[in-house]
Amino acid sequence: MPTLRTTTLTALLVATTFAGAQSKKVVFLSGQNEDVGYTRIISELAREYQKQHPNVSYEYQNNTTDMTQQLQLLAGSDNLPTLYSIGEPSLLQQLYAKGEVVDLEQTFKRLGIANQLNPVAVDINKKLEGGKLLGLPLELNIEGVWYNKKLFADNGIKEPKTWDEMLAAAEKFKQKGIQPFSASGDQGWPLTRLIGGYAERYYGSDAMDRVKAGTLKLTDPGFVQAATTVQDMGKKGYFGPGVNTVDYDTAVDTFLQGKAAMFYMGSWELRNFNDPKRNVIGASNIGFFNIPAVKGGKGTMNDWSINTGLVVAVNQKQNDAALGDWMKYVFSNYGTRSMSELGALTGFKVNKMPANVPALTTMTQRKLDSAKKGYLWFEGYFSPKATSLSQKNVQLLVTGDMTPQDFLGQLQNGK
Repeated sequence: MPTLRTTTLTALLVATTFAGAQSKKVVFLSGQNEDVGYTRIISELAREYQKQHPNVSYEYQNNTTDMTQQLQLLAGSDNLPTLYSIGEPSLLQQLYAKGEVVDLEQTFKRLGIANQLNPVAVDINKKLEGGKLLGLPLELNIEGVWYNKKLFADNGIKEPKTWDEMLAAAEKFKQKGIQPFSASGDQGWPLTRLIGGYAERYYGSDAMDRVKAGTLKLTDPGFVQAATTVQDMGKKGYFGPGVNTVDYDTAVDTFLQGKAAMFYMGSWELRNFNDPKRNVIGASNIGFFNIPAVKGGKGTMNDWSINTGLVVAVNQKQNDAALGDWMKYVFSNYGTRSMSELGALTGFKVNKMPANVPALTTMTQRKLDSAKKGYLWFEGYFSPKATSLSQKNVQLLVTGDMTPQDFLGQLQNGK
């Protein structure tokens, strides 16, 4: 793990001369391994650029601690790197207000690459980011329940359309000795996503917008019903044994190895679903359905949870001509490279569609195209403190060690 001093030295612009051009180091800080998803594609393109422009070097740094805390420390000492992953929209807006974050829409227009951005992705991020595009939309995801088609067929279970049907399927799988759902309680957010999805089906796609506006409270009946339902799923063992000790990668592998029938997750996982080395059950054996309907609820199954993944911000204090040229190369090629190498949907234009797009990616794109409305995840508008509280306390909720009322009451007071 790099120290603050190391990060300081690597993140600063070195204003020396190399072959008649300004020398610059671009540093990308993320909690994700470099060989995975968007970090892999950015690093590949950055190193290609470096070969053509040796005066602009690139360094990837993998943060293994609390990213929010690390960013706050770096910002406090004026040492933020060139690019950095950031999960809390509220923190992103705070850093922008302090002059630490690039207005990407304005910058991309200046660079002549605004046409590379997907308008849907731009709208989603601007909704989260105070009306400005502050985070790179490196993914364009819909979320829902992925399922093992063979396990469903072998047990005579059809794709659920309602929560009652989904829970009945879960009980049937449990009785057959098959784990109904794979989930990472260690991460927390895969469980809170279910609470948010249920609440959206109960109240409609604007549920969290209304919470933000103060016209709906997290302690209102629909949210209590949502939290109670997810708690019951945990207490009945639908998430398998020791869910709170299950990390993200283990949850993915549990599903892809055929050890669980269902897996709530976003379409960013196409990178692993399309990887035959990791996907034991096979891409053709994976189905996908939206969060089911709630009896009497106002939400519809044409409404999808849509997001752009963990966004990446760019340091305004390093936003010079050299960085602009670097961004122009990387982000003009990002969408096409992501599709061709990962079969991944992103918030960037695919300038040349690969000849063989994976069938699972094509199916997911059709689902995305069918969406009538998009809604944000449960903590989308929460403060960093409330986000942390939500994702930690959900561990107590699913084991029955915290009541739904206490879980939601603390969030209502702290959001």
